[in-house]
This record gives sequence, C-alpha cells and structure tokens, in this order.
Amino acid sequence: MSASKTDKLKTQRLEELQAELKRHDELYYRLAQPGISDQLYDQKKRELEELEAEIDPLGLFSKSSEHSNNAQPPVVGDDRLESFSSHRHLKPMLSLDNTYDEEEFIEFDQRLRRIFETEKLSYVVEPKIDGVAISLTYKNGKLVTATTRGNGVEGDVVTQNLEHLEHLPHQLSGSSLPELIEIRGEIYMSHQEFERINSEREKNELSLYANPRNLAAGTIKLLDPKEARKRKLEIVLYGLGACTPENHFSNLSEFHQALSHWGVPAVEYFRQVDHADDAWKSIQELDQLRHSYGYPTDGAVIKLNSFALQAEAGHTSKSPRWAIAYKFETERQETILEAIHLQVGRTGAITPVAHLSPVQLAGTQVSRASLHNADEISRKDIRVGDHVIVEKAGEIIPQVVEVVLAKRPANSSPFTFPTICPVCKTKLERVDGEAAWKCPNPLCSEQVKGRVRYFASRGCMDIDHLGEAVVDQLVDRKMVRQTSDLFSLSKEQFLQLDGFAEKSAENLVQAIQKSKQQELWRLICALGIKHVGSAAAKDLARNFRSLPNLAKAELIDLVAIDGIGEIMAQSVVEFFKNSENQSMLEKFAQYGLSPELEIDESTGTPWTGKSFVLTGSLTSMTREEAGSRIESLGGKSTSSVSKRTSCLVAGPGAGSKLDKAKKLGVHVIDEPAFLALLESPKSL
Repeated sequence: MSASKTDKLKTQRLEELQAELKRHDELYYRLAQPGISDQLYDQKKRELEELEAEIDPLGLFSKSSEHSNNAQPPVVGDDRLESFSSHRHLKPMLSLDNTYDEEEFIEFDQRLRRIFETEKLSYVVEPKIDGVAISLTYKNGKLVTATTRGNGVEGDVVTQNLEHLEHLPHQLSGSSLPELIEIRGEIYMSHQEFERINSEREKNELSLYANPRNLAAGTIKLLDPKEARKRKLEIVLYGLGACTPENHFSNLSEFHQALSHWGVPAVEYFRQVDHADDAWKSIQELDQLRHSYGYPTDGAVIKLNSFALQAEAGHTSKSPRWAIAYKFETERQETILEAIHLQVGRTGAITPVAHLSPVQLAGTQVSRASLHNADEISRKDIRVGDHVIVEKAGEIIPQVVEVVLAKRPANSSPFTFPTICPVCKTKLERVDGEAAWKCPNPLCSEQVKGRVRYFASRGCMDIDHLGEAVVDQLVDRKMVRQTSDLFSLSKEQFLQLDGFAEKSAENLVQAIQKSKQQELWRLICALGIKHVGSAAAKDLARNFRSLPNLAKAELIDLVAIDGIGEIMAQSVVEFFKNSENQSMLEKFAQYGLSPELEIDESTGTPWTGKSFVLTGSLTSMTREEAGSRIESLGGKSTSSVSKRTSCLVAGPGAGSKLDKAKKLGVHVIDEPAFLALLESPKSL
C-alpha cells in the first residue's frame, strides 16, 4: 500500500474517532447516558491520541497546551446546557488521564522523576468517586456559587439544585480562611438512595437508571429544583482550584487538613506517601476497601503532593501531567443460570429475570439479574443451564454480560419466550416499535397488584400501612379488583387477612379514608396514565381543576397546555375512554373521592393561567418557595421560556433564558419587582 493511501486511511480513521468520541461525550456529559464503558471509551481516546501523534508529530495543529484567556478550552467534554447560567472558572477544571495497569502507573512516576531529576516523589492517593465534578467558590468563607465542570473553562451554575444537600458547607468555619477559594469535588449518589429510586421505578414499571453517576448528573441538571430535592445527593470535596492568596497552601496534605478544620466533607481514604511503591500499595488497599463504601468508586487518583511541583509539571490541553487515575476493573463472576422467570407489571409489560446460582459480586451476594426483554435474550443467546458472566452495572445492578459458550451443556436448547401470560394465561401482544411483550388483560392479578401498589405509593396517594404483602392478600382473595375497591373495605375485612389485629386494621382503614383528602394532582398521578408523572399531573390538575373535567378533555384541549405533548395527550384521552377506567372513576365519586383544585381568589389575583419562569439567583427565597408562591396565587411556575410565558423573573446571573425572553418579547422583572408583585398581585 502506498504511503499516501496509508496516510489517507489514518486521516479517515482519525476523523471517524473524533466524530465517535464527540457523540459519546454528548451522551456522557450532556445527557448522562453513556453509550459505552469507560474502558472502551479510554481505548478509543488513546487510539485517537496515537493517530494525532503520527499525523502531526510536532503538534503544530494541536490546541494550546497551557491555559490562557485566549487559549482553547481544555478538552474535557462539555456538560453545559443552554437552560443554565454560565460561570467562568478562575482556574480551569481538567480531566485526568486514565490507566488500567501497573506498568503505566510506573511510567507516570518515571516521567515525573525525570522532569524533577529525583529518586522519589511525594504523592497522595484518594478514591476516585464516580460522581459529577463540581466547583464551589467561596468569598471570605461564604459560598457564592456551585458550578459544573462544563468545558473546563466555563460551567453551569447549579447552586439552586444543591442548596438542600445536607453536608454542603454554605459557610466555612474556623480560622485562616482565604479571601477567595475554589474547592473542587464530586456530587454523588449513595448506593442506598440509588436502589431506593430504582426500586420505586421498578414498581411503577419505568426504565431503571443505569448507575448512580448518571442519575446524579441528571439530578443536578433538573430544571425544577423541587424535583431535584426528591433525590438525595451527597457531596465530597478534595481538590483546590484558584486561591487568594496563591501561597495559602504549600501541598495537598496541608489543604486536606484545612478542609477537615473547616468542617468540609472530605474523602474518607487519604494517604500521603513518599514513594511510588507505597502509592501502589495504597491503590491495592483501596481496591479492597471500596466495596465496603456506601458510594460508587471506580478507581484511585494519584497526585503530586507539592503544589509547587504541580505547577512546574504543568498540564496539556487535556489533563494535568502531575496526576493520574488508576481505574479498577469492573468485577465479574461466573455462575450458572438456573432459570428464567417472567414478571408481569402493572401495565402488563413482561420482564424476564435470570435466577442464578448465588455468587459474591462487588461485596454482595447476587442471585438475580434482569434480562431486559426477549430481544436481549435472543441477541446474547442466553439459555437456561448456561454458565454466564455477571457484573454489576455501575457496581449496582446485576446483569448478564455474556455466555461462556465453551461450558454450554450438550443438550442445551434456545430459550423460547412464552406466548401466553404466566399469570392469567392470556395471549401476549407486542406493539410495533416496542421491545416489551405485554399481557392485554387488565384484570390479570399481577397487573391489579401493581396498579394498587402504585396508587398507594408515597409519590401518589401515600397510603400508610398498605404494603406489598397486604396488597397481595387483597387481590388474591378477590377483595380488590381495581383501586377504587380500596375505599369499600371495612375493618372486619382486614381482620380476615393474615397478620392483622384490631388496631392494625383500624389504622389501615383510617389511612385509606385519610387519602381522600390528598391533592388532585396526586390522584391524577396515582391513576397510572401512561407517560403522566407527577409534573404532568400537576399541569393537568392546574388546568382542569377536577377529575370529571379532565375526563371530558379532548386532544386539542390537552396539547394546548404547555408541557403536554401529543403522545401524552393521546394517552390521557385513551385512558378515560376505557370502560373499566370509567367504572373506576364512578366508584371514586361514590366513595367520596373527588378532589378539586381550589385556588384562593379572594385576593382578586389575575394570575390564573399565567406562567412564570425563574432564572438566575434569588436572594430572598429559594426557587421552590418562589414557585409555591406563584402556584398559590393561581399561576404556574415553568422551567422553559416560550411565547406562552407570561413573565420572566431574572435574578443575578441570568443568562440564555433572559436573552430568549427578550427576543420573544416576554415581560421581564427583577426580584424586587417580583416581591412587590407577590405582595400586591396585579395584571401582568
């Protein structure tokens, strides 16, 4: 092959990798939905760097290697969204080079020792927490702003979505506080909280989140701070950005001591070592300890301890030369697939579940794993009796990665996905374009159980004492065939169930009757209408004010509501056309369950039907409080600016939303004007 043809192929491959990595950066940083594993991403990134070195060995066309006001942003991906205000980091936030083997770590140490012409260097070793990079800016000890990494130079201001964090330090305590300091760290979600949220989603037959990191990233970018508060996030801080005065700290060890003194949540594993050999021992120690931590860790970070040496080592356009991340291998185990069972959800969706010979994996015993759907089983050719490789996605959700074909039994046969429901024996159906098979029988006992559990769940009608075991008994004994039957149950009927005494039966009857007082949006959400969650339920309640009004709504009425799309609107119309659902609503009314949205109009407020958007920072109240005040006066607090927006409240730091509002001619007011408007509501 000629040299010119080889160069052409290299250039073509270079462009392919650039496009592919750009797409994966978009998935990872902006959408928090990574399409490939970290290890595969790093392999592709390394291939790209090697090709760049071959094609441009002198780096004539590469980006500036040092940061300046005119330099290109560091290559760290970009998590910024137009809907957030931007903040420029005083010191760039770089990403770390990754390695997966000991030899590369040794080479990292050797490079630095050659630079400094020394036999050994002092390092610190910390856990690499799998979260979302965050930078907190403090002035005279007071938190000013919380910002995502963004593109390394500028990030999104997410202060309002983190204000509720229990351990977020709003004011640094102690003495010797710098005039100004950027403290870097991670926002993460604990295993326990992640499992709680996924458990709720599984009950409601929603797709499960892949791992805690993705969910944490999505949470801090929620446009509605009220929704962000429903998910418990944690914060850990360990890195230093800009600091005034610059020489306030001489090394990382000293900085970490200050973090502890200031009452800042710092990493629980921190080792300062005087030789690379000791750093490697710490990496191995951390690999053993990480499974006992309550949060996801995917590696160890090794950094030069001295800030002076860090500055001398410098950084490339992509990463610092003085630090490296050693990524731990995802733990995998081999086990036997003993059976494939099918679960029927409240919407009739059939989910296959692998039952495994118990195996220890990432610190816990695993005996079940999701197989997702029939297509996934077919694609991987998964069969009962197979030896399979299991791993935990994000060290949380067990999944079957592959089959060990060399150990497949000789009498093995492909798994045939059933054509009838395993519970009620109704013939299964599959909607074009959807992966799941469904049982179309709404009276299927497992579907009824799922709908009743969802109806009573905390995010819906919030009925205390109505647990899974109770629901199972009620449905199995034909005492409940649809959710409205709950309101006909007496204390005597509950006493017929296993585990009930006089007091517990009375408590459950009272809890069911008390739920009649719940707000209208909770009842709408509890109905389980496809695509309608809590936010949409609030929109529907606000616009129709009662269940009978909503039941009579036509498609044109629904799509006219900001935030209700055609697919959701169609789903709502179809739900209320169903005869079973109509019967259920009639029973609700008979049992006295017919809440209406009441708005106090005694003040003469003209805000009914008006929509407000809040942007920038508010000093007198949180966004959640402001939204509640707007809703109490009949208005609606939304997250995006459109022609339908009645008013934009712009605080300090308002960015793209303010620009868009001006272009669309939306009425704009500042915080003092908004406060005055709350005190004396008037026409906008």
